[in-house]
Amino acid sequence: MEPIKHECGVAMIRLLKPLSYYKEKYGTALYGLDRLYLIMEKEHNRGQEAAGIGCVKLNVPPGKEYIFRERAQGSGAISEIFANVHDRIRLELDEGVDVEDASFAGEVYMGHLRYSTTGRSGINYVHPFMRRNNWCSRNMLLCGNFNMTNVDEIFNKIVSKGQHPRLYADTFILLEQLGHSLDRENERLYEQFHSEGLSAMELSEAISRDLNVANILKQCSPAWDGGYVICGIVGNGDMWTMRDPNGIRPAFYYINDEIVVVASERPVIQTAFNLETDDVKELKPGTALIVDRNGSSRTERILPESRYLACSFERIYFSRGSDLDIYRERKMLGKMLVEQVTKAVDYDLDHTVFSFIPNTAEAAFYGLINGIEDWLITHKIKDIQRLAHTGLLTDDNISRILHRHVRREKVAIKDIKLRTFIAESEVRNDLASHVYDITYGSINSGDNLVVIDDSIVRGTTLRSSILGILDRLHPGKIVVVSSSPQVRFPDCYGIDMSRMGEFIAFKAAMSLLAERNMQHVIDDVYEKCKNQDSVKSGKAENYVKAIYAPFSDEEIADKISEMLTPSFVKAEVKIVFQSVNDMHKAIPDHRGDWYFSGDYPTPGGIRLVNKAFVNYYEGRTSARD
Repeated sequence: MEPIKHECGVAMIRLLKPLSYYKEKYGTALYGLDRLYLIMEKEHNRGQEAAGIGCVKLNVPPGKEYIFRERAQGSGAISEIFANVHDRIRLELDEGVDVEDASFAGEVYMGHLRYSTTGRSGINYVHPFMRRNNWCSRNMLLCGNFNMTNVDEIFNKIVSKGQHPRLYADTFILLEQLGHSLDRENERLYEQFHSEGLSAMELSEAISRDLNVANILKQCSPAWDGGYVICGIVGNGDMWTMRDPNGIRPAFYYINDEIVVVASERPVIQTAFNLETDDVKELKPGTALIVDRNGSSRTERILPESRYLACSFERIYFSRGSDLDIYRERKMLGKMLVEQVTKAVDYDLDHTVFSFIPNTAEAAFYGLINGIEDWLITHKIKDIQRLAHTGLLTDDNISRILHRHVRREKVAIKDIKLRTFIAESEVRNDLASHVYDITYGSINSGDNLVVIDDSIVRGTTLRSSILGILDRLHPGKIVVVSSSPQVRFPDCYGIDMSRMGEFIAFKAAMSLLAERNMQHVIDDVYEKCKNQDSVKSGKAENYVKAIYAPFSDEEIADKISEMLTPSFVKAEVKIVFQSVNDMHKAIPDHRGDWYFSGDYPTPGGIRLVNKAFVNYYEGRTSARD
């Protein structure tokens, strides 16, 4: 119900044949550009603040441009970028330029969709970033889906080497760090080949040929703490994508004899190239997919693989539900909630209607319904056995039992035409209460109404509109079911959930502490968090866990229900959350659960959650203030 800004989307394409090959086979020399557009549109959900693309042409003679970049801001950035690029190409064609020589008609492509996790905006912060140099092997395009937790440390390290970054932002700093290592790799090769007697373009060509991207990554990446998929193109045509050693952020790839493609989500590649699920591979944590300028590709381990902790919240909330595994997992998330839901309605299915809000919760809804149907079948069997035992096994009684069914309705439909942001603040809340249209008569007065959502993070939409809208149907009880557990801790690896005070679970725990005169717990946590810098990073501890420790999950859920129920709502409201254990059963291969458990996979994550609490306690807003 509450849109959350999340990790960015990346795309990489390397054409392995001459452009003439694609012109002959697919009817266009711009095949790579067209595929990049399709991938980016399919990943549009991952970033709607800005977008950018980069392109490198191979074998371009001196004096001709071979690196191109186009960026734009806003939700329509993708369309704007590709319209501008095609306008530029058309102008060049009108001037007599062959399409294979036109701008952006290249062999290596990069695309990026941006959601800011730092609060910084403006075209200067839009990927890809570009490093310019007169030596082609010292140029670089860089983009990524990442958030570094130790920017200060990396910044100080590169400054100590004499570098002077233009801006203080993680992407700029990584570009400077990688650029410095790229220079050192060039210098190593220069000395080697110069001593062998090579000079001029022969020397430049030898450096471009033997440049070792893996060396550069192995020099830089040990300093990185965070969740990341970082992508780069060197001006000589080398291309690479590297994933963090915990696998926090996702990356998938496909290779055949025509193309190498990388994207943030598997079904995007499947759709763009009409592939089966098994055709697309997942990039292993701590490894890089490297494509050399000659088109040869390999995966190479850059960092030791740590415990695999791919983000579970991404599977629940962000990733495309058209992925086979994700669809199954989301259905299982719903099915795991059967016991809690039947208990919440006092096992009275005859007077309960099931529905879902928003559409992203639909798969979990199907899983819940399947589970409820199985539950009902089990009880039908017991009822029939009981009738047989008592001698009341008549046709009417059997018919009555068999006709019991799970009632499901589409009780609310979002009015996509209504845009509350255009209104003045004093009327915005009133407009928000009309964002959903209800289906009048879809339930009987006094029925239980169960509505499943994929997550409840802040609870603002529930409180300001959803519960009031559902109450117009006159249910006796509204049960809101979250297919994810209680979000208790901020993210620091790329999702815009960094402030403690935004989480309704945190507010509920703090409220319970106040009600029970346990202010000392809050003060103690603050003092420990405040003094975390005196503790060695290897022994970092998430002290904020103590805020939740005195209470059961159900106590916090009940408090959330109380806090989010508007005074005018007549129905009883109960909010039910998935348990962390059941979430792991539903999503066994994505165990990164720091949002729910506070178990961060890197020291930087632990430092930032403690800092976020200090900022909250002291009245500041950001985890990095």
